[in-house]
Amino acid sequence: MKAIILITSAFFLLLACNQADDYTSKAEPHGETFVSEPFAHPDWAVNATIYEANIRQHTPEGTINAFRKDLKRLSEMGIEILWLSPIHPIGNIHRQGKYGDPHSVNDHRKVNPEMGSLSDFKALVLEAHELGIKVIIDWVAYQTSLDHPWTYDYPNWYNRDSLANTIPAESDSLDFATLNLERPLLQNELISCMKFWLQEADIDGFHCSEAMRVPINFWESARLSLDSIKPVFMLAEAEDPLLHRSAFDMTYSNEFLQLMNQIASSQSNLKTVDNYLLRQDSIFPPDAYRMNFTAHERLNIKSGTEIERFSNAHQVYATLAFTFGGMPLLHAGQESAFPVAFPLHEKDTIDWGNYPMQDFYSRLLKLHQNNPALWNGASGGSFKRIEVDSPYVLAYTRKKDDHEIIVMLNFSEVKQQVRLRTTVEGELKSIFNDQIFSIYSAGDISLEPFGFQVFAK
Repeated sequence: MKAIILITSAFFLLLACNQADDYTSKAEPHGETFVSEPFAHPDWAVNATIYEANIRQHTPEGTINAFRKDLKRLSEMGIEILWLSPIHPIGNIHRQGKYGDPHSVNDHRKVNPEMGSLSDFKALVLEAHELGIKVIIDWVAYQTSLDHPWTYDYPNWYNRDSLANTIPAESDSLDFATLNLERPLLQNELISCMKFWLQEADIDGFHCSEAMRVPINFWESARLSLDSIKPVFMLAEAEDPLLHRSAFDMTYSNEFLQLMNQIASSQSNLKTVDNYLLRQDSIFPPDAYRMNFTAHERLNIKSGTEIERFSNAHQVYATLAFTFGGMPLLHAGQESAFPVAFPLHEKDTIDWGNYPMQDFYSRLLKLHQNNPALWNGASGGSFKRIEVDSPYVLAYTRKKDDHEIIVMLNFSEVKQQVRLRTTVEGELKSIFNDQIFSIYSAGDISLEPFGFQVFAK
């Protein structure tokens, strides 16, 4: 049965009148009535890839206009979705560091003036669209800065203690105030703010930070309302099958990242990959898009970059993440093997150098775009292990109709001479060199230390 959520403003206004508040507020915005129902992914997302960028750290200037100069390069690499870290003004009260935490949003309808203007941002979106790139922005719905206009105008929209003080999101995050998302009129205002960015800047969707802090019914109402304007793409910073019901196109594959980390630290072996796949297939809908990655901004800050976690094997794990199934995420700086995490509250420009890893990632991204065996969700191909005689090598095929890829990965620092135990048929060409894989019976494959190979047809 379809989940039906009716939010009737009059009812909640009456309820609010019966709730004793120790403070007064301005008249709240009028509410709307929402009904959630299943949705379809945007047509353009079926083979999309995604790139996470922080405008502050991307260029020495740290501005929108400076970032625009890199759009063509991203398009040529094979990027189709640009996900931007929060672009909003940052609060000043208890600001952390010189620049502040971008998630301490001071106004949901404005652009951080340190980055540029709304006109600058609209020009960026327009240019991105002309290059075939969709744009989604980071959306923080569970907290604001302490000096957000709502803290003065609608104080009852915030969680407060017995002394009417706003409650921070974390005990050590004094620059945040948490929102009371049970307030239906607050939900309506947040959705109105989201619609503003679609209508005013023509963005294509949202990355929703820490989505599980927010009631699912809010996300479902938001999705229905946003889709009435244009088909949007919604990415949840969470890993929960329920989020795919009527709200989100894509969730994080955090469990897969943990599995890769465990393999890298010898806490797990390659056989666990099969168990992971069976588990995911059993709990997530067939057409749920899952985001695979070896790095992203929060992960790097918390656990280290892919260089720090995977060392010399980082390309092996990237190849696995980008071909195993799901949408591949490239975090800004990976194409230059940038070895350190961005400081969240300061500025640290990426040292791009000569982009030593750009060709590697571009080949994987374009393969995802062009080969239906790797497409997202139910549009992608089936997965099948290729049996080999080495415990250090993972080999598999993904196939969709006449399209197929074969992946071979050596997770050892020792060269592996691998005998295939599974018969593989057909002729496939390497995406990394001119090697042709043409074998009609079991045979031997040589892989260098931490070597990798991807064949495609």
